[in-house]
Parts: sequence; C-alpha cells; structure tokens
Amino acid sequence: MKFLCDAEHLTEAHSRGFEIDGLKLVAVRREGQVFVYRNRCPHRGVPLEWKTDQFLDVSASLIQCATHGALFLIESGECVAGPCAGESLGAISCREDSSGIWITPPAEE
Repeated sequence: MKFLCDAEHLTEAHSRGFEIDGLKLVAVRREGQVFVYRNRCPHRGVPLEWKTDQFLDVSASLIQCATHGALFLIESGECVAGPCAGESLGAISCREDSSGIWITPPAEE
C-alpha cells in the first residue's frame, strides 16, 4: 500500500490529481467515500483534468474529460456519455483510515 494523502486534503464533492511512482491518478470524495482512478481517458489516453485538480463537471456529480467531454460515474468509473460510452476509467484499490488515504498500485494487486 502507498500513502496518497491526508483525509482532509480530499474534501467532499472535490477531486485532486496525484502522481505516485509515475502513475497519474485522480481521487474524488463523494458521499464520504473515496474513489481513485488512473488519470487517463479510455478514448485517447489523455489526462482528464481541465486544470490542476479540476476533474468534475459543473454539478460535481460526474468526472469529465476536458478533451472530449466524456462523462464518467464517480462510483464506478463507467463512461455514460461521450466517445468512450460503455468503457471505464481504470480503478485503483484504495482505503481510508485514521492516518489518511492509501492506494494499492496495480503492480501490488
């Protein structure tokens, strides 16, 4: 497991980008739960964010690709609109405890 951040650095209905050992990630907190995905649109492999730490649509209810406008469910990473509909973001296993948010990088799974 690798440390991602302190819990207070990922507030409700917000997103943040991270890079750990060359792996670019997006983390989102929704309804108290943390979701982590690879920061890579399945359509063209481009980063998702509009600008630093800006991964969500205007309603903060979906992850949105800045390049193509594709929309992804925060809870599953599934694309529900756009050129990659039916595909999904690459989920990264994570957990939260009193020390903060932790991820299990793909090579450790």
